[in-house]
Amino acid sequence: MNIKKFENIKIFIGPMSKNIVDSVIELCNSENLQLGFIPSRRQVEYSGGYVNRWDTKNFISYVNSRTDNVVLQRDHGGRGQGDLKRNDYFSFASDAYCGFDLIHIDPWKEYLDIDEVVKETAENIRLCNRINPECCYEVGTEEAIHKYSHEELDYFLRELKQNLGSLWGSVVYAVIQAGTRLEGTKNIGKFDEERCKKMIEVCKKHGLLSKEHNGDYLTAEGIKKRFNIGLDGLNIAPEFGVLETKIIIDSIKKQRPELFQEYFELCYNSKRWVKWLPRSFLSKDLNEEDKLKIIEVCGHYVFADEKFIKIKNSLKDLDVKIKEELKAYIKEKVLA
Repeated sequence: MNIKKFENIKIFIGPMSKNIVDSVIELCNSENLQLGFIPSRRQVEYSGGYVNRWDTKNFISYVNSRTDNVVLQRDHGGRGQGDLKRNDYFSFASDAYCGFDLIHIDPWKEYLDIDEVVKETAENIRLCNRINPECCYEVGTEEAIHKYSHEELDYFLRELKQNLGSLWGSVVYAVIQAGTRLEGTKNIGKFDEERCKKMIEVCKKHGLLSKEHNGDYLTAEGIKKRFNIGLDGLNIAPEFGVLETKIIIDSIKKQRPELFQEYFELCYNSKRWVKWLPRSFLSKDLNEEDKLKIIEVCGHYVFADEKFIKIKNSLKDLDVKIKEELKAYIKEKVLA
């Protein structure tokens, strides 16, 4: 029964900004589409996040009050995730209490042993279930955090199923790995079709839907290929933040070029770009091309900063342009 609720949702989008959230809601309502949101703990958390300064309760309330066509999922909940690492269990409790439809249970950063991951995952699911028995779950992790084979995924799911007993029915998705990897504003991974097929079969064997992370910067053909071989869901996140940032940069260059340096300094001082750019980049002299790369990969992290809001407010018709282009992008590439 739980799987039927989600099986028609192919794309899960990172809510990198209020414009992205509003664009997805408006598109889903006007086209009668079903999509998912996958906020990370840094984006939306019980104590607030960098996306519109929303806390978990306010974010869920905002989306649910505007549409019935968007599924809400916590992405990468668990130990070692988020900025408030000492409050991992409180974060889970808040997610369940505030009403996420799905919670991704991902303690893989903290544990190397699969049996320990099984135990921690099961405990997290039991915690959330005590608070909200209606909540469903995604398990496993992406390759950048912990790489596993299809045999290891099979073992993990088998042991987790045994550990959970009747609660196994609340698990809907397992994360499969097929070689995707992000660096800067590119997907530099190499798609392994056979590995993907084997992991999809493992998910089917255990009665779960398969989901791949890091679907950013793929071609429409690359996305279609994955679904054609049986993939059930795909996460796309930073790509939408980068797209919005590029629209902003274009408007700055056309309307207020003197603001480029100010926007760069906000991004540079945030240090968020370090996650996305190679180590060799740190030693470079920052020319205009380098500055542009830094803005592109982390511009969305500062959207809620008062200094950025002043920059944005000085640009004419920016929000209208952003939402038009975001909706067109989703329709033409992701939903083609």
